[in-house]
Amino acid sequence: MLSNLNADILARTIYGEARGEFSRVDGGLAALIAIGNVVINRVNRKSWFGGDIREVCQKPKQFSCWNASDSNYTVIQQVTHDDSLFKTCLNVADNVICGAWPDLTKGADHYYAVSSQNLPYWAENKMPTVKIGQHLFFQLEV
Repeated sequence: MLSNLNADILARTIYGEARGEFSRVDGGLAALIAIGNVVINRVNRKSWFGGDIREVCQKPKQFSCWNASDSNYTVIQQVTHDDSLFKTCLNVADNVICGAWPDLTKGADHYYAVSSQNLPYWAENKMPTVKIGQHLFFQLEV
């Protein structure tokens, strides 16, 4: 049961953070996988990020879609398994959790959308590991 809960939480995180990337030529499935990679990389760091998928995804102010003030919060709460893109996110979550797909982010534990108005303070003077879709990915913790 915990495994299914973890997959559901990860799928909701992927959906909330990157569903708009799925239909983009430069994003697609890779953009969804990359968000999952970041979560798993944070889990594997066993640090302040949290000890499991739920803790990492729902840690305050880490993944904006889980912040109650974010417009995506309601979206991820209400999406159902009938939504075809959410089904894809569940498939991505399952495959990322079991390690069936590679880490497209090259170890990244942070990312931000390039459409963001302001550069996050933590990204200043940092080199991204990769750009996938409209997200830049960074490995800040080792």
